[in-house]
Amino acid sequence: MAIEGSVKKILIVGGVAAGATAAARARRLDESAEITIVEKGRYVSFANCGLPYFISRDIPKRSSLILQTPEGFFSRYRVNVLLQTEALSLDRSARSVRVRGPEGESDLTYDSLILAQGGTPVFPPIRGLDSPNVFRLWTLPDMDGVHKFLETEKPSSAVVIGGGFIGLEAAEAFTKRGHATSIVELTETLMPPADPEFGRLIRRSYETAGARVFTGRSVRSVDSGSGTITLDDGTEIPAGIVLVSAGVRPNTELARAAGLEIGPSGGISVDEGLRTSDPNIWAAGDMAEISHRVGGRRIRVPLAGPANRQGRIAATNALGGSMTYRGALGSSVFKSMEDTFAMTGLSEKAARAAGFDVGTSTVAKAHHVTYYPGSEDLFLKLVFDRSSRKLLGGQAYGRAGADKRIDTLAAALAGGLTVDDLADLDLAYAPPYNSANDPINMAAYAAQNDLSGYSPARTARETVEALIKDEALLVDVRTYGEYAKGAVRDSLHMPLDELRDRFEELPGDRNLLLLSKAGFEGHVALRQLRQLGFKNIWNVSGGMAALSLEPDLPWAE
Repeated sequence: MAIEGSVKKILIVGGVAAGATAAARARRLDESAEITIVEKGRYVSFANCGLPYFISRDIPKRSSLILQTPEGFFSRYRVNVLLQTEALSLDRSARSVRVRGPEGESDLTYDSLILAQGGTPVFPPIRGLDSPNVFRLWTLPDMDGVHKFLETEKPSSAVVIGGGFIGLEAAEAFTKRGHATSIVELTETLMPPADPEFGRLIRRSYETAGARVFTGRSVRSVDSGSGTITLDDGTEIPAGIVLVSAGVRPNTELARAAGLEIGPSGGISVDEGLRTSDPNIWAAGDMAEISHRVGGRRIRVPLAGPANRQGRIAATNALGGSMTYRGALGSSVFKSMEDTFAMTGLSEKAARAAGFDVGTSTVAKAHHVTYYPGSEDLFLKLVFDRSSRKLLGGQAYGRAGADKRIDTLAAALAGGLTVDDLADLDLAYAPPYNSANDPINMAAYAAQNDLSGYSPARTARETVEALIKDEALLVDVRTYGEYAKGAVRDSLHMPLDELRDRFEELPGDRNLLLLSKAGFEGHVALRQLRQLGFKNIWNVSGGMAALSLEPDLPWAE
């Protein structure tokens, strides 16, 4: 792809995921190109996703997080790497970037420029965040600072401000190391991108491990002298070390000053080839604004997978190629103590905000057959459009199998599949790995049953709202043993196996919501009652597994 008779200059501002990938790809395409990476930090390529796991000591060797050095880049790819070098200004007409490094300022010219500067953690306006016991976790030096503080100061307590991916991973690390850990999250549930029930599952896992969780709260101040933080309601929490993970802003200062177009999400606006508003400049990674593959909304996706793919595409097109970036799904997976949460596409709340005719289907099912040792419950939710029946997204939570199902749903989203397609998926089965009907199949069957009216369903949230308004009677069809573990106030207990003999006890003039352990027995009960003449009946999607996650559920005394 090299231009005959010329040597093309490729300048990349920013290393790590997108920038380092772009440099390696550019060299594979053009052996003659002059490729330079300008990196503000001290490392050109490191595994920033692994930083919390070094803090937890799951990753014992710091060196394993360094993926490439400047010497290694030059040896393998003949890429020039300028570390601790900051891009000061961009002259688009001269195709030149002014930089300042250890040896002073200079101008670097380019034929094609790739911006891959990533983002910077946001520090909210909290009094005391400049205290010596306050850290962030974004770079290797950040990690080194946290690790050194833990080793030398040996704080007994830790507070994490922010309940997203990095904050929760850090909270797990502190908890595993024996620090009394508290998590403070401004929104009402942890993991804000997820639907609330999954945030509550994640909260449960951290509290079970001994952490304290404060949601719907903000931090007023940090006092390193007393080793505490104060929340907005006056609550004081022990805080020997404080880690702030309250969001990330894209590093667009250089682009803004040069007049490049900025999109509504705050990232650099790019086309489907990742080209910016300047025909000689491309952008990739956390700072680029791209399209969500479901619905087309313009977003930023600060995840390593999309950043690497974008770096590859940007480099190809900067050398004259014509690759297309089709957008991101936001597919992600997160280790929640001993459990796993994963999601892809749109959550229910995001789908509603985007204007879709939203339907959901929730199942709680073993990740492989229960008769084979090691079976674990999996909580799976499909989000779909009721009009087109197309899948919009999915979320999963459990001790095992969540990542597998979400990867399957990500592929389904990429292919534009419907819930009918999911019901027909031919997935691998053997007792150690799955059930004959995978949880995805089961969730899709439930969606089909609801859409067709064969077995109409109500979500756990809709169920609670109907009970609060006294618009329906909850008929609990669980066994006596299941019922004894917790029941809803004013519900009618009628075990499934007694239903045929006792159905005359049911009021024919009321809306009936059928509650089972995880949804399936409720479906069986609904089909029985439909054939006995009952009309206004619905199955509670996900059963008690889903309903128990609702915060205002009226429990029986």
